[in-house]
Amino acid sequence: MDWVYAMGTGPGGGAGGGPPAGGGASMLLMFALMFLVIYLLVMRPQQKRAKQHREFLDSLKKGDEVITSGGIYGKVTGITESVVTLEVADKVRIKVQRSNIAGTRPKPTAEKSG
Repeated sequence: MDWVYAMGTGPGGGAGGGPPAGGGASMLLMFALMFLVIYLLVMRPQQKRAKQHREFLDSLKKGDEVITSGGIYGKVTGITESVVTLEVADKVRIKVQRSNIAGTRPKPTAEKSG
C-alpha cells in the first residue's frame, strides 16, 4: 500500500513520521497541561467573580443604590432571603430577585460644559 506523507520521510523516519515515542504518556501529559491552562485562564477567574458577586449580594442593606441586570436603577428599601424591594421613583417600588442585582449604582460624574 502506498502512503503519501505531506512532510518528513515516512514511518519511523525523522519529522512527520509515525506516532511520537511514548505516545500514551505524552498525550496524557498534553491533555493535563491543556486542562490546567483552561482552568487558569477561564474557570478560575469566573469562580472568583461569582464569589465576589455572592459577597456583594450578602452585604446589601437598606439605602444602597443599585442597578439590576436589566438596567433598572433603584434604592433598596427592603430585603428578604431571595427578594429585594427597590424604589425606582417616588412611591414606586418593585420587587426583583436578589440574584438579579448586578452592582452598585455608579456615581454620576460632573460633565464639563464648554
